[in-house]
Amino acid sequence: MDARPIIQVMDLSARYREETILEHVTFDVREGEIFGILGGSGSGKTTLLKHIVGLLHPHSGQVVIDGDEVHGDDRSAFAAVLKKIGILYQGGALFGSMTLAQNIALPIEEHTELGAEVISVAVRMKLALVHLTGYEDHLPSEISGGMKKRAALARAMALNPKFLFFDEPSAGLDPVTSAGIDRLILHINRTLGTTMVIVTHELQSIFALTRRVILLDKDKKGVLVEGDPKDLRDHSPIPEVRRFFNRQAKNGT
Repeated sequence: MDARPIIQVMDLSARYREETILEHVTFDVREGEIFGILGGSGSGKTTLLKHIVGLLHPHSGQVVIDGDEVHGDDRSAFAAVLKKIGILYQGGALFGSMTLAQNIALPIEEHTELGAEVISVAVRMKLALVHLTGYEDHLPSEISGGMKKRAALARAMALNPKFLFFDEPSAGLDPVTSAGIDRLILHINRTLGTTMVIVTHELQSIFALTRRVILLDKDKKGVLVEGDPKDLRDHSPIPEVRRFFNRQAKNGT
């Protein structure tokens, strides 16, 4: 891929109190790609994602998104970053007391001066994009798990973000529903050109969605390897990498 790096993580280290979770992590994400952050339990995947989007401040290092430093002293730069990103949390994080339309309208109301009629049109467009036309007045408790994920994706896209971040988008879903979420993510990426970063452990999703990933290692506290997941699965010289991508236990079973 020859697209320019549009997200840069440079020598990032993360700590919780005195415990080091990540150390000297460096990689970039290229414009328009779907990039994967992978790793075993406790390797720091979600922690890294939270640092990239500014929810956590690193012990050291930098994150630059579209030319703006996420953790710098210039808070206006961080505000500019926030307007460009959407986040799909693992649990969806929809407000249970609000309808789907109200959930999606909320960020538009908070961050724009658009009128109610224009917002209503925008909400319907976002719901149509995720195949939820006609569910505007439903509460999250009235729809399935897969529909909740799609509604949460519609909300993440409410402000037409340049970047989308996903934390385990297929968590808790059956294989058929998970495949539907993967197809939707691919469709959005290909039609809108949205740059995406996905934290996931679902191998089917990894191979379907990504052409470049990093694999975090708990013991190394950083990036063990970077590359095309299919190439890493078939040709990596590192046994731990091949085991991860082939779902093999350490004894080879």
